[in-house]
Amino acid sequence: MSNPPTIEVRNLYFAYNNEPVLENINFGISTKDFLAVIGPNGGGKSTLLKLLLGILIPNKGSIKIFGKKPKEICLKLGYVPQDTNINKNFPIKVTDVVLQGRIGISKKFWGFSKEDIFIAKESLEKVGAYNLKDKKIGELSGGQRQRVFIARALSTKADILLLDEPTASIDSKGQISLYSMLKELNANKGIIAVSHNINVATGFANKIAYTNKTLYMHNSPAVNKDKILQNIGNSTEHICPVELMVNENMCLHSQDTDTK
Repeated sequence: MSNPPTIEVRNLYFAYNNEPVLENINFGISTKDFLAVIGPNGGGKSTLLKLLLGILIPNKGSIKIFGKKPKEICLKLGYVPQDTNINKNFPIKVTDVVLQGRIGISKKFWGFSKEDIFIAKESLEKVGAYNLKDKKIGELSGGQRQRVFIARALSTKADILLLDEPTASIDSKGQISLYSMLKELNANKGIIAVSHNINVATGFANKIAYTNKTLYMHNSPAVNKDKILQNIGNSTEHICPVELMVNENMCLHSQDTDTK
C-alpha cells in the first residue's frame, strides 16, 4: 500500500518573461520518499524547487504541501542551497551557522535558548559533523560545509528537506558519503534533491523525476527495472537517462558474464 502524497503538484505551469520553463507538471510524493530531480541545464530543476518552497508562484496550476500552499507551510520545509556564494572568509563558527536555522522559530526573544543550542548539537550529530562545531565555516571542505548546511536545515525541525545540487563541489567519494547520510535521514523525513550525478542519485533515491520543461516520474531503476526495460522497446514511451542507464548496466553485466 502506497503512502498518501504529502506534496501534490497539479497542472503546474511557470514562465519567466512569457518564456515557459515548466509545463503541465503533475506528481505526488510522501514524506517516506527520496526524490532525485535530474535533467539538463535549463530544464527547470531549480525553478521547480523554488516553486515548492514558495519563493516563486505558479502562473497556473497548484502546489499543495500537507494540504496547504507552500508559503503557508514553510516551517515544514528545510532548504539547502548550492554551495556557491559562501564568503569563506567570514569569521562565523559552525555552531552559529546551524543556529541560523532557529531564527524565527526560537521561543526566546533575543539570542538562543538552551533548547536551540541542544537542537543545533543534535542536528550536527545527525549529519556526522559535531566534531566541527567550533571550527570556522571557511576552514571546512566542500563536503563538510554541505553537512553543516544540512544540519542548519534540520535544526528547523522540518519534515521535508529540499536540496539544490548538494554535491556540486564534492568529489565522488564524498558524494556517495553525503547521499548515504541523506538516505539515513530519509527514515524520518522526505528528501528532494536536485542532482546532475545520475548514477549516485539513482543509487539512493526511490523515485526519479526527469525534468526538461515537463516532468516524467520514475521509480528507482532498482525498484522498477523490468518495466523500464520494456519501455525502451516501445517508441511511444518517454525514454530518459534513467532508462538508458539501466539498459547500459544490463548490457555491461551481460558482457561480464560472457567473458567469464
